[in-house]
Order: sequence, then structure tokens, then C-alpha cells
Amino acid sequence: MRLIVKTMDKILNLVSINIPWPANYGGVIDIYYKIKALHDCGVKIILHCFEYERPRAAELEDVCEEVYYYRRHTGILTNITCLPYNVYSRKDKRLINNLLKNDYPILFEGLHTCYYLNDRRLKHRFKIFRECNIEHAYYREIGKAEHNIIKKWFFYIESLRFKKYQKRVADATLMIAVSQTDTDYLQKEFPCKKVEFIPCFHANDEVTATVGQSNFLLYHGKLSVKENEKAALYLIENIFCKLAPYSCIIAGMNPSDALLKAAARYGNITMEANPSVERINELIRTAQINLLVTFQDTGLKLKLLNSLFAGRHVLVNRMMLAGSGLDDLCYIAATPDEMIDMCRELMEKPFSMDILGERRKRLFPVFSNEYQAKKLIRMITWSD
Repeated sequence: MRLIVKTMDKILNLVSINIPWPANYGGVIDIYYKIKALHDCGVKIILHCFEYERPRAAELEDVCEEVYYYRRHTGILTNITCLPYNVYSRKDKRLINNLLKNDYPILFEGLHTCYYLNDRRLKHRFKIFRECNIEHAYYREIGKAEHNIIKKWFFYIESLRFKKYQKRVADATLMIAVSQTDTDYLQKEFPCKKVEFIPCFHANDEVTATVGQSNFLLYHGKLSVKENEKAALYLIENIFCKLAPYSCIIAGMNPSDALLKAAARYGNITMEANPSVERINELIRTAQINLLVTFQDTGLKLKLLNSLFAGRHVLVNRMMLAGSGLDDLCYIAATPDEMIDMCRELMEKPFSMDILGERRKRLFPVFSNEYQAKKLIRMITWSD
């Protein structure tokens, strides 16, 4: 039976790709701090999340009215489908039944969570699609970087599935994209839909970067993600290995053996595997340079925002900035030689109050969680 409550409260169903606590990698960081910001603005969250390689988290009860958990169905049999594996494995009748218990708006976090977005029973609901990647492009690039032939073909097939599946989000009432580049793409693909740019939410309530100087460079990211592993290997083999005597640190979750071996060949390169949230924040804050590269110009670039809020000099390649609007706060280099030269220059350049002041002016309030949460609330239609 559907529960319809006449209330002035703003209540939102949010469907999460995974359990968003601890908030220690890109996708779940965006989700958790979005939930927290909406909660702080008075929105009551009914959280629906899939269990996948992460334990249930009592901490979510502090920012959510209700939390429902669903088992993700993985394995070979789940892959025998025309739908993307990452969508079909998040099919659960309990989810649709729980969504039908109320008439509140529904926020689907990423294409992976959209199995029920175009279910006819939700036809008259206010539905928001949160784009966090152009998934078919993302999986195609992962396939290119993968050396295992079975995994490579899985990623290529998944890319084709996502390309076909993407059209289903036309049933969303509102689409919110994480970059201006992705916003432009979705506006072109769905010209009749409302598409808005809302950058990713993050852990920073203020710009905490500190003036001064240190003696090491940092690259950070979830290293089990092929895109990040590719970037780390690129930095090791083309830039970091040529920056001695400066120390270079690579920090992140679950680095592969290949990445560990590549870093171990050079005395000035240190790998920090699976650092705590506190440790990664300390590294971002104290590094002289946060050096960030990517080879994909779509999706979440949360590490860029974290580095600008909390770190000193930020050096990037052009793709890292795509659609962010933050070009003027970063140093940009295209080739390994340009990066090496810029690193040597910035290692000798203290991070000053003038640079810090410019950061604060540009990042606040537009890139604050409160500002973006209030912007999102204004876009949503709640029934009285």
C-alpha cells in the first residue's frame, strides 16, 4: 500500500550505488556529502543503498531518516543480459516496493542505479538522474587500459550496453551533471530535458590550504580504478622518476602489484597503500604540489576540488579541468617535459597568502556544499 503523507517537510528518496560510508573514494564521497548537505538544509533523506564490498554503516542514521540495504547480485549469471551488468546487478524488488510506499521525489545516483527509473509505476514521480560519468565512454577507456583479455572484453561489452541503455534516462524529470562538459553532452543527447551543472559534493566546509612550503609532491586516487592506475603509472615512468631529489608520494586504495613494482624501482617514489581518510587529508594539505592527471575528460574530478580546497599548488593536465571552470586556479602542463619543468619551479615557490586569497574568492560560495544543496532543493518539486 502506498503511504501518502500530507506534510510541509521536504523528503527525498536517494538511491545509492553503494553504501556511502566511509566516504573514502570519489563516487561515495559525492553521495555522502550531498546527503549531509541536504540534511543540514532541512531535507529528510530516505536512503536506499546496495551492499557491495562495504559493511553497513550506523553513521548514516545520523543524516538519514531511514536507511534500506539491498544485496547486489553479482556473478556470471547476472552478466547474461542485454542490460549493463552494473545496472542489472542492482535489480531488487524490495527497492521498487519501498519506493512505491511514498510519493516523494527520487534521486538516482549514477546510471548504475537506474534500473527502476523508467518503471511505469513511477511514471508520475519527480525523478532526478545524477550523472557521475558518461558511462559508455568511461568503460571503453577502461577496456583500452586493461591487459587481461577477458576483463578487456567485459569492459568493451559493458560500454556498448551502457551506450544503448543511456536513452532510458529520458524518463528523468531533472538531470544533474558533475561537469559543464557532461552537462553539454546531456543537453545535446536529451534536448527536451532540463539538465543542470552541479559539481560534486566534498568534505570541505572551507578552504583549509596553508601557506608555506614542503619537500614532496603527491598524486592521490582510488588506485584500483584503471583510469587512476594508468595515470599513476604515467607519472612514475615519465615524471616522478626524473624529479629526484624531490620526494614523490602516490597514495590510494588497493594499488596493483604492477603499480607497487613500478614505484619500487625509484628511490624518490613512495607508495602509500590504503591510507586512512585522516592520512590522505594530511598528505593533500602538506604536499607542496598536488599533481593530477587524467586521460578522460568526463565524470567526477573530486580530487581536483579536494586539492584546491585543502592543498597548496595544483598542477594538472588539460583533461583534468574539462568542464570544471577552475582553470585559473591551477597550473597546466601538457607534456612530461612541461610537467617536470613546472614541478621544479613550484617546488621552490612558497604557497602565498595572495594565492590562498584568490582560491577563497573563487571557490566560495559557488563550490560549497551548502550553495549547491540549496540550488538542488530549488529545482525539485515536492508535493504538498
